[in-house]
Amino acid sequence: MTAAPTTELEAKRTHREVFTALSGLIMGMFVAVISGTVVSTSMPVIIADLGGDQAAYTWVITASLLATAVSTPIWGKLADLVDRKLLLQLALGLFVVGTVIAGFSQSTEMLIGVRVIQGIGAGGLMSLVMIAVALIISPRERGKYMGVVGGIMALATIGGPLLGGLITDAWGWRANFFIGVPFAVAAIIMIQRTLHLPKPNRDKVRIDYLGAILLAVGVSLLLIWVSMGGSQFDWDSTESIVIVAISAAAIIAFVVTEFFVPEPIVPMTLFKNRTFTLAVVASISVGVAMFATSVFLAQYFQLARGATPTESGLMTIPMIIGQMGASIGIGALVSRYGKWKGWMLLGSVLTIAGVSLMATLRYDTDFLWVSVYMVVLGAGLGMVMQNLTLIVQNDTPVSQLGAASSNVNFFRSIAGTIGVTIMGSLLATQVTTHITDGLKHFTPTSPDEVEALKGLASGNVPKVGELPDAIRVIVEGAYGHGIADVFIIAIPLAVISLIAIAFLPNKSLSTKNAAQTLAEEAEGAAIDLAEAEIAAPVTSSVQVLEGGRPSDAASGGQDASSSGTRK
Repeated sequence: MTAAPTTELEAKRTHREVFTALSGLIMGMFVAVISGTVVSTSMPVIIADLGGDQAAYTWVITASLLATAVSTPIWGKLADLVDRKLLLQLALGLFVVGTVIAGFSQSTEMLIGVRVIQGIGAGGLMSLVMIAVALIISPRERGKYMGVVGGIMALATIGGPLLGGLITDAWGWRANFFIGVPFAVAAIIMIQRTLHLPKPNRDKVRIDYLGAILLAVGVSLLLIWVSMGGSQFDWDSTESIVIVAISAAAIIAFVVTEFFVPEPIVPMTLFKNRTFTLAVVASISVGVAMFATSVFLAQYFQLARGATPTESGLMTIPMIIGQMGASIGIGALVSRYGKWKGWMLLGSVLTIAGVSLMATLRYDTDFLWVSVYMVVLGAGLGMVMQNLTLIVQNDTPVSQLGAASSNVNFFRSIAGTIGVTIMGSLLATQVTTHITDGLKHFTPTSPDEVEALKGLASGNVPKVGELPDAIRVIVEGAYGHGIADVFIIAIPLAVISLIAIAFLPNKSLSTKNAAQTLAEEAEGAAIDLAEAEIAAPVTSSVQVLEGGRPSDAASGGQDASSSGTRK
């Protein structure tokens, strides 16, 4: 077979052309991640200002994560069916709209609602960017580029709180929601001008609407049950049983539906691929550790250590160093030597160590040791997170590239969302218990202490810096101990991730990008068709010469001599 024809879509790009094409994608992903994390530092201030409680705090985070998780596989499947550039710009547009409205929120209920719109846009960006990268960069070269993308994500994930703290202290928390808008608009323009992707070769687009509805209902109700169970209703109550029953029925119906629709959102055939299945399992602990770190570190520094939003952001710098350094450095090594499994195993071990160390935190833990814990956990996540997507894309047919890439992100997001929801519920319970125990023998001696006790009794997230010293120490100790306890949940999940990665097939990374593979497949199909068209007249002519007896064409020398006699 001859080489694939060179076009702007499938030609091997230079490094400069690759980075030009990636510029809009990287900015889009940066906007998606940082717009979520920039508010994490100010979330205690936001919830306190809007009069919310710990449940509202958790749901403001969960609403966005839930929408991101549910929409991710849908966006991924659409990427296998319609114009990917248009989808990217649509996702960015949705994200901008949700972000702007969130900045004008007047209640926690309104904020939770618009965070859903934000999450839908973010789900598109998180999956579509990785798909676009796979189309223009080969798996062997993708490591160093995805390392950069992972580093940018780490910078936005962990650096967002620092920026958010500075913005909150300078202009108030509402400004956090507007900071990403100009970057998102710039990303839309850059994607239009610099990104050129092959369009899916589908004559008819069939969207699995029923599957999308069933998936959204099943997963949403599951998270509502996990979040509200034990607080809004008892675990064994009628409400609980009804929610679980409907959720289970919707998820089962979704799985059955995916076996019969022409274009399933989650093709069940993907699970026949050992790499995909084990990568999904490994993604669970990565999602829980990643989201938990982003959500609960801000609470730890502000509520357990009395830091301001700006100080809280500065305190997360060690996490940035660990995750960004490992993501970029290991990505470059993977591209240079083509070896990935050893680094992922090392990353899994570091993740286990990191979440185990986080489980030992207390309100008075020396910050030097807290920094070491963050570097260890960040390095582990940086080595594993991007490489999971890389190896799945390397071992998946191009026709299912969107579905496979997005579903790894989906399971990571849904695991992280469920994990954060469970951790948030556990934190609320633990904090209430520790504060109650700490105040059991406390007698207020001033009006300020009486007012502080009334505020704590309401269940709202406290403004720790405004509490009297005697009560503040008790509250900080409660949050320090409670946040450490929630990280215990992540330890067994991290162990499962290590086992899954150990059993991943150690396949070599391909040197062709998805666009080149598509071009070669198209050329091969064209050659086969041309050969078939050429062979058809020849066969017909032979049959005519042989007197219309096709069997004579295979009769060897006798046919030849007979043909010669007839001539």
